[in-house]
Amino acid sequence: MSTPFSVPFVAPNPDSWGPPGPSADEGNPNAPPSSGKFLDLPYSPFGRSDRLGRAADFTNLSRGDRSRFNRQGRYDKNDRNNDRKNKNNENDSDAEDETFQLVDTSKATTVKRFVPPAAKRRQHTARLRQVNARRQQQGGTAFSTLSKQEYGGRGRGGAGGRGGRGGRGGRGGRGRGRGGRGYNNNRIDRQPSVAVQPDWIKVEELDLAKVTKNLSGSISADSKKSKKAMADAVPTPQDVLWCGFLDQYNDVYDKVTARQPVQLKRMATKEFYPVTTTDDPVLEKLAVDGIGGAGDGDKRSIFVTDNILAHLMTCSRSVYPWDLVIQKTAGGLLFLDKRDNSQLDYLTVWETAYNAPPPSKEGEDSASNINTPERLGLEATTINQNFSQQILKKSGRKEMDLPNPFFDEDDADGMEPASVAYRYRKFELDANTTLVCRTELHGLVKKSQYMTAFSLNEYNPPPTAGAPSSSQTQTWRDKIDSQRGSVLANELKNNSFKLAKWTAQSLLAGADQMKIGFCSRSNPKSAYDHVILATQFYRPKDFASQITLNETQMWAMTRMFVAMFAKQDEGKYVLMREPNKAVLTMYKVPQDTFEEDE
Repeated sequence: MSTPFSVPFVAPNPDSWGPPGPSADEGNPNAPPSSGKFLDLPYSPFGRSDRLGRAADFTNLSRGDRSRFNRQGRYDKNDRNNDRKNKNNENDSDAEDETFQLVDTSKATTVKRFVPPAAKRRQHTARLRQVNARRQQQGGTAFSTLSKQEYGGRGRGGAGGRGGRGGRGGRGGRGRGRGGRGYNNNRIDRQPSVAVQPDWIKVEELDLAKVTKNLSGSISADSKKSKKAMADAVPTPQDVLWCGFLDQYNDVYDKVTARQPVQLKRMATKEFYPVTTTDDPVLEKLAVDGIGGAGDGDKRSIFVTDNILAHLMTCSRSVYPWDLVIQKTAGGLLFLDKRDNSQLDYLTVWETAYNAPPPSKEGEDSASNINTPERLGLEATTINQNFSQQILKKSGRKEMDLPNPFFDEDDADGMEPASVAYRYRKFELDANTTLVCRTELHGLVKKSQYMTAFSLNEYNPPPTAGAPSSSQTQTWRDKIDSQRGSVLANELKNNSFKLAKWTAQSLLAGADQMKIGFCSRSNPKSAYDHVILATQFYRPKDFASQITLNETQMWAMTRMFVAMFAKQDEGKYVLMREPNKAVLTMYKVPQDTFEEDE
């Protein structure tokens, strides 16, 4: 049997908050004895955030009492602070002796925990990123991470120290102000390489970080099983066809130094051909001839160029957005393609750097700014092409089986093809999958060794990009001769993706040597005149180990992409990297997509 419960009487108060006056309780038997007993009782305000100490805790001062003590923790006799929060609590204050004073002479017991300056910078940077992310999601502008210490504020460090420009440390001071490295996290919102249309259908999405981690874990597990499994993971190439020609390398460029640089010439009469997969007549003929046995049962053939394949193999290091076109046809044929004038046709500069080159601002004349990512990419591509031809001799040419398939003598008009040998190679990924790739070689070393040639160009970030200006740091001219390893290490950090892609291309082509040149602007304000400061030979396999590029993981990435492409239906697809996050998205697109660009 349940116990009965009677609801107590609650008198309403239409005039104010709190209990009503005594008149509201009259004649009610359930009312309390007297609601008017609280009328003359003084009210003391309180807050839930107030700290509650002991009954007589003199060390836990309230906010109102903190003003009685000066900065040294001593009681300030001049500050009486007679204004109280509540006058009703002063009924007995007049009767007290005002000459009585309580002085707290105990020392503070707080223990300061030492936090390294680097940890403080990381914590502050993380907080700023969170705030910026919330503001951008709400449609607001992000806070600038360049604190005022960098521009003459009260930072502790000077221009020559770790801190900002005008801190207490003065110019060249030794302070550690917060305006130093770690405080230039201005987010660059990049645009996608191609606009996603409404009729595109998303079919796949890959997180590059997770994919790389999973592949690394599986490779580590296989390496513990047997070395034979690791060797089988890298397919053995088979040469199918050779086209073009190769010139001999000029040994004079081994002696180039920063003290005796060589002017970089413009190869105006050389023709370069960044031809994509579907426009290659040799690959087209191989596909028609049925290389790899595509269409016979479950067998399939993949056709690709070394530029595209190396891009996929090392795409986990990419930062800028890019896109590829995949076409799957009847009979088990896969063509990995790119658009005309795609991002893959141009090199990047400082893509993986902490302070990457900023894009041109709104309203700024892009033609006048030579340090935007687009202008730097065009400059780097031109330097790379000119360098690869300048370091070769005009004699000792080696002709391949077939001439250059892209050069037409009738339309030459005084032009000649560049020294490039197109080496078509076949890789058996498994019993049913054959990959045919067009690779490139650029020259001959000692008449028997094949080489590839690439060039790095010096880039000096402006002070506003979060790094010291070139006048405050050493340039390549200062240290390329004595500290070439330091220069290369810095380039491995700032151009990790580009160097990994070059190495992958050299491995695919079977190059014995990889020649890397170091070029710089003759005038920092001019992007048209350059000099060669140094050159260096590297063995591709050794260089891959130096930059932590695992050849087994490269082919694991290839097999993963091939499996993803092969399971799709026939049609055209676009694989694109998201502009602001390391995610690959694959869309199925109409067959006539990008046809108008041609």
